[in-house]
Amino acid sequence: MTNILNKKIGIVGGGQLGKMMIQAAKQMGFWIAIIDPTEKCPAHSLSDFHIVAGLDDKNAIKELAALCDVITYESEHINAEALIELEEKHGATIYPSPKSLKIIQNKYDQKTELHKNNVAIPYFLNVTDSGDLPSVGNELGYPFMLKSATGGYDGKGNYLINSPDDFDEGYKSLGAGTLPLMAEKFVDYEMEISVIACRAICGNIKVFPVGHNTHVNSILDETIVPAPINKQTMELAMDTAHKVMEVFEGVGIFCVEMFVDKKGDVLVNEVAPRPHNSGHYTIEACVTSQFEQHIRAICGLPLGDASLTRPVAMINILGEEGFDGETLVEGVSDALAVKGAKLHIYGKTHTKPRRKMGHITATADTVEEAAKLCRKAKKCIKIIAKEE
Repeated sequence: MTNILNKKIGIVGGGQLGKMMIQAAKQMGFWIAIIDPTEKCPAHSLSDFHIVAGLDDKNAIKELAALCDVITYESEHINAEALIELEEKHGATIYPSPKSLKIIQNKYDQKTELHKNNVAIPYFLNVTDSGDLPSVGNELGYPFMLKSATGGYDGKGNYLINSPDDFDEGYKSLGAGTLPLMAEKFVDYEMEISVIACRAICGNIKVFPVGHNTHVNSILDETIVPAPINKQTMELAMDTAHKVMEVFEGVGIFCVEMFVDKKGDVLVNEVAPRPHNSGHYTIEACVTSQFEQHIRAICGLPLGDASLTRPVAMINILGEEGFDGETLVEGVSDALAVKGAKLHIYGKTHTKPRRKMGHITATADTVEEAAKLCRKAKKCIKIIAKEE
């Protein structure tokens, strides 16, 4: 009988998500190798083998495949073509599927695939050059969102077009034709939510509870669970996430970000084929965390119970404005003195404004109390730079 726990796992990326994947994998005894260009990346001290190389380095990815039985990744902004070649020509086992990753990497292709499979999304159009913008504005109305189809994250790659006066600035800010563009009808949403879902190799799917997300400067600030939506909208959101998993035939964790409109209907905004910032609450508040679930899925193990144990809030900790340098964390003792607060510092050695450096979660009997405790703990923490 083959011992499945003898599998060696390779992770493309050694940032905070890679680190938390390894923490979950190590609880089950797995051997882990990573690729990351930063020698002292967050996952370095936990990994068994670290290939110091860029995430798009084809030779490094081949080396990782030679070392490991299964490969996964912590970011969608990687070399999908190299992974596809490894899978097709060298028989490497890679989850989620590199072919699905390639589709998801291009938001226009992603939305086309979702639309083809009758998943509700905002109305969207392709933009070939700046000359398309007047007709796009006539069709979508104002305002509309101009987006880079590739590479955007944390609000980067989006530009709100309020009128034709914004065409030039919007087009220039998104690469002036150097990147593929798309446009979406502006959604006057009630709230933003996300659902973490996981699919096993056998096709079994588990869906985590719905989170309500609040963004500041287009960066996720806070997630509370359960989301303040009615039962019908909650079921619709979870059913939509389930359907998205089937569309992409994903193995592992996917995050489906959605808008809830004024009628309580949901529209898919974006899909991320990996553990997600808005799912960090699962570490403390679910029977199985998103990271353990991901490792279970890619290694052929049964998926765990995804149910919520207690109401929870999660708040991101960002690098403070005005500081750029070697990381210094202040206020740890005060933050941990808050009842129910759990602190996660990612171990990034360099801080800069608005960089994600950690997060705090708190659980309580009600989501309101959890949010109150989490915000109290967050006020104690400051990420600054050491004085030279």
